[in-house]
Amino acid sequence: MKILVIGGTRFFGIHMVNELLAQGHDITIATRGKAADTYGNRVQRIILDRTNETSMKHALSGKRYDVVIDKIAYCSNDIKYVMEAVDCDKYIHMSSTSVYESKHMNTVEADFDGVSKKLVWCDRTAFPYEEIKRQAECALWQEYSDRNWIAVRYPFAIGKDDYTKRLLYYVEHTMKSIPMNIDNLDYQMAYIRSDEAGRFMAFLVDKDIKGAINGSSKGTISIREIIAYVEKKTGTKAIIDRTGENAPYNGEPEYSINTEKAETSGFQFSVLRDWIYELLDYYIELVN
Repeated sequence: MKILVIGGTRFFGIHMVNELLAQGHDITIATRGKAADTYGNRVQRIILDRTNETSMKHALSGKRYDVVIDKIAYCSNDIKYVMEAVDCDKYIHMSSTSVYESKHMNTVEADFDGVSKKLVWCDRTAFPYEEIKRQAECALWQEYSDRNWIAVRYPFAIGKDDYTKRLLYYVEHTMKSIPMNIDNLDYQMAYIRSDEAGRFMAFLVDKDIKGAINGSSKGTISIREIIAYVEKKTGTKAIIDRTGENAPYNGEPEYSINTEKAETSGFQFSVLRDWIYELLDYYIELVN
């Protein structure tokens, strides 16, 4: 298949592109051209400014792809710019479980209604992250309902290559006894492993799926459990204090992500507790 990837040069986008290449697809990546990649001559490249409508039209008009995978559409204008510029049979949007206005245990795709919510055409600075991601989906649901699209919703992606270093924060602060302000210590939360996040996106290119779809490793874990593991492995003691540094996952509710739709399509996600402790061991060694 002829596939355009907008983004795809860091984190789980790299896993996704490598999986697509392994499957034998003809890949073009579209970026600002500022980030180096390791794909060599295995991919074609387009330079564009994702947030500029004129740049998008100039770079993509007249081109046709079987699938467009958009890793970096954050707001409704981003959706409009690509939908009005490129011709494709399928569009895969990297959405987020942040679109759910109240995540909870067993959060399902229908918990966010992109049809009834008022659509606001906006750029990336108009609202907080959660709202601009909702508006991106609203554009798909309301303005491009006649197009063949998928909105993939992930919780926090974590892995050895996680540039956000959010999980590493808890390991490092525990081992170094740096005070942390954590407001959801006992909340069970969901995650997805970075390589799995990439593989699932690649898996979707030839599947007869439409609309929103959740992706997540199976099961949940609490920050208290993560910290307790680090303490036991290292003999250190975390300092939890309201005057400490605000922790990265503060404000997140207790929730899990239902992935029945994805699993019905044939994709099996890993069990979170089968691999997260190995990742924590990696971070412990990194801090050491």
